[in-house]
Amino acid sequence: MESEKTEDGVVLEVKPLRSLAPMFPAPYGFSTTFSSSGAAPFVCVSPFGAPSSSDGGLPPFYASSGVSAQPGNAGVPTENGSHRAASVSPFFQSPVDINLDKEPEGADHTSRYGRKSKRPANASLVSAGDGFEVEGSGIKRSRQRKRHRKVTDLSLIRPSCLDPRELVEGVLMTFDALRRRLLQLDETTDTGKRADLKAGTIMMANDLRANMGKRMGSVPGIDVGDTFYFRIELCLVGMHAQSMAGIDYMITKFNGVDEPAAISIVSAGGYENDEGDVNTLIYTGQGGGIGNRHAEKRQLDDQKLERGNLALEKSMHRGNLVRVIRSAKDMNCLSGKIYIYDGLYKIQESWTDKGKSGFNIFKYRLVREPSQPEGIAVWKRAEAWRINPSSRGRVILPDISSGVENMPVCLVNEVDDAKGPRHFTYATRVKYLRPFSSTRPLQSCRCLSVCLPGDVNCSCLQQNEGTLPYSSSGLLVSRKAVLYECNSSCSCSINCRNRVSQKGVKLHFEVFRTMGRGWGLRSWDPIRAGTFICEYTGEVCDKLDADDYGEENQYNFRATYLDEKTQKWNHGPELIGEPSINQSEIFKPLPIIINSLNVGNVARFINHSCSPNVLWQPVMHDHCEEGYPHIMLFAIRHIPPMTELTIDYGVSGDNDSGSLFGIPGPKKCLCGSPNCRGHFG
Repeated sequence: MESEKTEDGVVLEVKPLRSLAPMFPAPYGFSTTFSSSGAAPFVCVSPFGAPSSSDGGLPPFYASSGVSAQPGNAGVPTENGSHRAASVSPFFQSPVDINLDKEPEGADHTSRYGRKSKRPANASLVSAGDGFEVEGSGIKRSRQRKRHRKVTDLSLIRPSCLDPRELVEGVLMTFDALRRRLLQLDETTDTGKRADLKAGTIMMANDLRANMGKRMGSVPGIDVGDTFYFRIELCLVGMHAQSMAGIDYMITKFNGVDEPAAISIVSAGGYENDEGDVNTLIYTGQGGGIGNRHAEKRQLDDQKLERGNLALEKSMHRGNLVRVIRSAKDMNCLSGKIYIYDGLYKIQESWTDKGKSGFNIFKYRLVREPSQPEGIAVWKRAEAWRINPSSRGRVILPDISSGVENMPVCLVNEVDDAKGPRHFTYATRVKYLRPFSSTRPLQSCRCLSVCLPGDVNCSCLQQNEGTLPYSSSGLLVSRKAVLYECNSSCSCSINCRNRVSQKGVKLHFEVFRTMGRGWGLRSWDPIRAGTFICEYTGEVCDKLDADDYGEENQYNFRATYLDEKTQKWNHGPELIGEPSINQSEIFKPLPIIINSLNVGNVARFINHSCSPNVLWQPVMHDHCEEGYPHIMLFAIRHIPPMTELTIDYGVSGDNDSGSLFGIPGPKKCLCGSPNCRGHFG
């Protein structure tokens, strides 16, 4: 069992969630037989499997573990009939026909304590979260667990589009927003509980999940290279049903015989894996009593050829493809770990070896299938550029900001012969063409050192409706009509967590040439949902000045439009008993117009998308003219390295409403998103 860190850095031992066991009815209009073209068929199997104590993980969704090793396994039998790690015979009889039918009633199952039981023919499928468990030949009531109240009206939370990609993004966006809100609430009560596990439990209790049920191959709505910051996120989108165990599998029928099939693995550093090659993974099997002894993970026994190990062995001889989720380090994350979906792999060989603790372990060599988009390879390449920016090829200019940004902004063209964008003056702050008439002083706090959650005497908290707008990791908790950061008159230090956007850019950006959409912006760093990206800078002008730019008025940012995705970015308050959020609480049109034609920063290169990954947030921190706040940009969702940053420009040609930039339109949209409107402006 692995340990994870909370937002405040406290190491906790993660316990399996009983609520992860059930398979809920498919949400968002999908039936349980949904399968996208090219995807493996949807499979449902028995719910009665459970891991042995050595696995340290969660039982697979609807998976049975009552499968014994065949003679060809050549494992060393133990007293209970399982097999310890031994030399694995390559002479499996590989079944040809794959039958993915449901298990028959009355089939053998293994209970969580390893006892064989017969499932009665009239037994209904019940979830562990309902307070029942299977034992012997019937169902008995077990200790009732605390259950989260179901929300009946989820229309405001669920995505309106039925595209698999939009559904997955909607689930992840709701989960992370809910997690941030729960963490914000927990800070004031000092509960110290895992906000991610609480959010995951609430999501599952309300059937807010995607791709329910296990399947082989690709998962609809998940792209190679997608990033996840918590294991529970993998469960919520149907990538990997185990909350801790590294091997996910299911029981299927091959030639009429129930056999395990591996469907996904997570290589997260808990075992002795070799991840040096981006196309090959040497994966260590599970089991052996892995545990923490004196802060060092040690194996306590031989691994056995059972459960996930047996599923990998069987899948190798059948040639089944397995989803591989790799991990990478991210120093901007308190846990220091991110999970990346690296695509489909095939198991080429297996063998036994001696682990560092002297016990037998299983080893599996997995090779990445060709012709897939890059996953972990992009991460490793971007990491090398961060260490040595001169190693980035096709560079026109190493720093387009001329040193005024905290990090150099690289200018790159890998598409055509263009030498760069039109000339402009790079500026990290807005330039006001006219002085403000108001002289009202800024409200400031008298906090010692830093502002603290729940401090009723902090005036900055009072301006932000009684809560700090940022998490302890510096992530925006939820969008507001206006957000107030601490200012120069406040007594708190520069390290106060209510001073995020005013500190400037912390990401390694590059301005790059796109295919048919001019210049764009992307980052070498992974960007977590809620992360501050940059300020939209330029010349702050009035409407008359803005109209003078004529055909170049597409550089005029107008704070009069908020896209649908940003409106739904805040947590679903109904999920935790809070009142629904009205749009007026998170958005009000502002008179500010910022022109970035002649003066600006990297924000001027952010292109349009109908499915954006960036939102804009008004922030006040250096003056009190509320109609002219700073326009700060934040990430809507997790953004992998080298992914273009986009924002929704709007759909109306009216400069006063419905369009972020007042672009004379409509213009043809080339964003390529599943719900592309076909035009913008």
